Amino acid sequence: MPKIAPRTERLRVPREITILLIAAFIIALGFGLIAPILPQYAVSFDVGAAAASIIVSIFAFARLIFAPVAGVLTAKLGEPKIYVTGVSLVAVSTLLCAAVQDYTQLLVVRGLGGFGSTMFTISAMALIARLAPEGSRGRISGMYAGAFLLGNVMGPVFGSLLAPFGMRLPFLIYGVALLIAAAVVYVALARKPVQEKLEDNEVAEPSAPVPVLTTREALRSPTFRAAMASGFSYGWLAFGIRTSMIPLFALAVFGEGTGQRVAGISLAIFAVGNGVALTFSGKLTDAIGRKKPVLLGMGILLSSIVLMGYFTSLPAFIIFSILAGFGGGILGPAQQAAVADVIGAGRNGGKALAGFQMATDLGAIIGPLIAGLMADHINYQVALSASGAVCLVGVVAWLFTPATVPAVRQPSGNEEHEH
Repeated sequence: MPKIAPRTERLRVPREITILLIAAFIIALGFGLIAPILPQYAVSFDVGAAAASIIVSIFAFARLIFAPVAGVLTAKLGEPKIYVTGVSLVAVSTLLCAAVQDYTQLLVVRGLGGFGSTMFTISAMALIARLAPEGSRGRISGMYAGAFLLGNVMGPVFGSLLAPFGMRLPFLIYGVALLIAAAVVYVALARKPVQEKLEDNEVAEPSAPVPVLTTREALRSPTFRAAMASGFSYGWLAFGIRTSMIPLFALAVFGEGTGQRVAGISLAIFAVGNGVALTFSGKLTDAIGRKKPVLLGMGILLSSIVLMGYFTSLPAFIIFSILAGFGGGILGPAQQAAVADVIGAGRNGGKALAGFQMATDLGAIIGPLIAGLMADHINYQVALSASGAVCLVGVVAWLFTPATVPAVRQPSGNEEHEH
């Protein structure tokens, strides 16, 4: 009989993960400042929607091509060192964004930021997967997403207050915020080895080697393969379309003045829907498994993005933005917990996470490029509908994946937790 953890069990968060939660909030707060203005900042250099979307895509492209290297570095040097290095690179890139004089310069420095971003993303996910208690992976994934969410909610609010001072100041503030986050993690984690939680009363020696899970080994799991497919779809919609096309769509529908405000509002209210879902989605995925929350969340996110293109009143725009965020908030913790299940406690999953991250970034790259070209040559409705159709791959993959055992169940001898 598999052992079932009591539902009243108190959530225990390792100290290292708490530090990452704090850093995640700082990073997201700064990102929230620049996300609404980044496509418009690109347009200010006299380029069109497709070229503006490339600014988002180049960041993801750099993450994509550097992900295997980041995975290897995480496995060899450890998560904290790679995390600090990655955040520092993004800080330098962001500060340079405030000083660029043309579109080409902006493209280059955003690409530099992508290299750093994949380093801190993979290392943070690897540390969470290795240290999160098995029966609480969904909830801890939800807490990590919630830290980013809170920063993303507060960021656009502060950004709107900075609007009269131009579009360069938010990049300066974000760069400083990233340096603070890097300093927090360096002082707390990077200067001393991370101790690994094994059992309630057992702690591994800092010098003990940590087993490494490769991408090839992870791909033997149907759960990991499905997570890569849904990660591709999530990257296309939540990172690509939401952060590049939706602000430009708002500008086209509501005009330059109102459109800029609506673009910021859309990102903020997406975060509202995300936050509502995160209040229960982590606990839900720990209780019922990963498959159903992934399917539900992806379905809501996908349909909301598509319908947004056909209901262009301000109330409809707000409603679908909230629903899209709600779907993403259900999907995110379940998807990340599923990957953590495959990695298993006590293993360094940097290499496997690099493969998963590449799938997500590939969607974030292709999505804005294809949708941007469609928006320029046809219209935004077709662009959003085509994106929804392509991203059905994330739904189909999970439909044919065996249902996962809830994370609170701990079957012996089965690290992938599948029926």
